[in-house]
Amino acid sequence: MNKINTLFIRFALTIIMIMHSVPSFITMDVIYFGSGFLAQKGFGSMGVPLAILVKLVHLITIPALIFDKYLILFSVLNICILLGGIVMIHFQEGWYVVGGGSNGIEFNFLLIFIFLSLIIPNDIYITTKNKQL
Repeated sequence: MNKINTLFIRFALTIIMIMHSVPSFITMDVIYFGSGFLAQKGFGSMGVPLAILVKLVHLITIPALIFDKYLILFSVLNICILLGGIVMIHFQEGWYVVGGGSNGIEFNFLLIFIFLSLIIPNDIYITTKNKQL
């Protein structure tokens, strides 16, 4: 994908990363998530620093997306975070975020593949029996 092709994807991801990080710092929910949920999941006193690190990765991803820089690094970091969210939170809730359920994995699944689209160059082809797909 070239820069023009990723403009809309990067714009959408920028908005999602803004809404996924900035309010958490304003309301300080990041502290409650770390000291409550993450601490109970076995992270103990490391829950708060881990929660802050996760939100900082989301926050620093914003200028990376806007300026189209370091996308592989931040895509990999966000994919790891999203996979962790699936394992720790969303998988037990099922697939659907709304409708057939709530808090499921479908949103994280979509974001993972959008970030993957920023990592994989557009000159990689998948071939089957010597034919390009």
